[in-house]
Amino acid sequence: MKPKAHVSDKKKKIVAQISKLLVSHPVIGVLNLEGLSSGMLQKVKNQQRDQFTIVMAKKRLINIALDQASSKVKGLEKLKEFVTGNTALLFTKDNPFKLQKLLTKAKVPASAKPGQKAPRDLIIPAGPTSFSPGPIIGELGALGIKAGIEGGKVAVKQEKLVAKEGDILDQKAVSLLMKFGIQPMELMVNMVAALEEGVVFTKEVLSVDEKQYLDNITAMAREALNLAVFVRFPTKESVTILVTKAAREANAIADSRDIMTKDNVGRVLAKAERQMQNVQSKLQ
Repeated sequence: MKPKAHVSDKKKKIVAQISKLLVSHPVIGVLNLEGLSSGMLQKVKNQQRDQFTIVMAKKRLINIALDQASSKVKGLEKLKEFVTGNTALLFTKDNPFKLQKLLTKAKVPASAKPGQKAPRDLIIPAGPTSFSPGPIIGELGALGIKAGIEGGKVAVKQEKLVAKEGDILDQKAVSLLMKFGIQPMELMVNMVAALEEGVVFTKEVLSVDEKQYLDNITAMAREALNLAVFVRFPTKESVTILVTKAAREANAIADSRDIMTKDNVGRVLAKAERQMQNVQSKLQ
């Protein structure tokens, strides 16, 4: 029989703490901390300390806590598939979509690393720099940057495209960007999933573009109104359009058949008079 592995008191306390938080919070998020500095995480925790609690622990301890609390929290076992690598759990009473928005806003700029994709066109702008004259001019020249001296400082004579959006950055490009203090990347706390009332919302769902979402709703409402008018289906929104359209069509029929109504009496009499004048001119 395989002996049980010894679990230290410290680890037992961590598991107990996580289990308690899992049971006492309606929304539980799973954070992927890969590539995120401890300073960045601490900054987010300090900024939003009143809105959520973040607990870091080893994958094994998190999974043990999830197992222990799964009988008390519906759907909790579904989060285990998202606990990979360097993971933390987030506990809150806020709506998960609101929470994702908060985390997205807490981005910080970061230097690029070789092998990463350029998030946009990366350009060294023309103009003065903070560099003092010296070997730097030759170094910039070797990198394809035209430079000179202006006001006692090195100045870039012509802007330089370092990489286009989507290009893979090499060491040369990364060094050049760092030299000019350009930090094109953004770091943020990456919430890969959140559980609320037994439902798991993945990152793709949580990161919905609000403007695009509202635009889609507006477009669907417009299409629904057009359809209601086309099939003559009266609704609160379409009834005015339908009545106006019906009145316009009725007037058109009345005009074409010379049916006199209070709306077209002037037009019918004017038409009759023109016809009479036309007949008289032919009789003369």
